[in-house]
Parts: sequence; C-alpha cells; structure tokens
Amino acid sequence: MKIIDDNLICSVAEQAKQSPRLRMNYNFHESLDDKCHRFLNVLMPGTQIAVHHHPTKAETFVILKGKVRVTTYNDDGEIQESCVISQENGTYGVDIPQNVWHGVECLEPSVLLECKEGPFVEHEVDGILEIKK
Repeated sequence: MKIIDDNLICSVAEQAKQSPRLRMNYNFHESLDDKCHRFLNVLMPGTQIAVHHHPTKAETFVILKGKVRVTTYNDDGEIQESCVISQENGTYGVDIPQNVWHGVECLEPSVLLECKEGPFVEHEVDGILEIKK
C-alpha cells in the first residue's frame, strides 16, 4: 500500500520546486506501459501544462491541495470551458473526455491526483494546439 500523506506530498513538492518545469509527478503505476496510470502531479506557480489532447484516452484530475485552472479548447484553439478547481470553492476535479484539447494553469502550489489509460505516449509537436490570441 502506498499512503498519500503530508510526508509524500512535501517530498514531491521539494522536487517540483527544484525542477525547471516547476512540477513533478509521483507515479503509483509500476511502468509507463501499464494500462492504468495513476499519479500525483505536484505543481508550483509559474508552471502550465501545455494545451494538448489524448486522441484515445479520457483523463481525470482531482485536486488534493491548492488551486488550478483547467481550460478546454475547440480544434481552432478557442476556449470552450474554463474551471478553477480547489477544495476552497468546492469544485474538486474534472473529467476530460478523449480527444478534447485541454491545458492546466497552476494558480497556487497544488497537488492533483491524475488518472488516465496507459501506456504513456509522448506528446508530439503536432499534438500541441496553438492558442489564438
């Protein structure tokens, strides 16, 4: 059993602070080839998860600590929906259907529990949506 407690979160948060990306994952799955990926994603202010999609996979984010904005986009890069998830405002997570463009912005130090189908597939350059300004 792996216990999700303050010790684990603080340890991963220290790694996130030292990371150039200002975020760090802690995987519960054993291999990137596993069929179900479950992990903590610890994010520090200043990091963003680039707009991307998973053509064949849904993805779920549940907030454990902090506050993040999750935004979905259409194929033209226009915002479809935006939601701030935090325990403070009572919005605890989102479920993103497969093939929906989405991005995450960290608003304060945060911990997300994420779950999606494996195996891991590296995002290709053409898998990142250009957002229109």
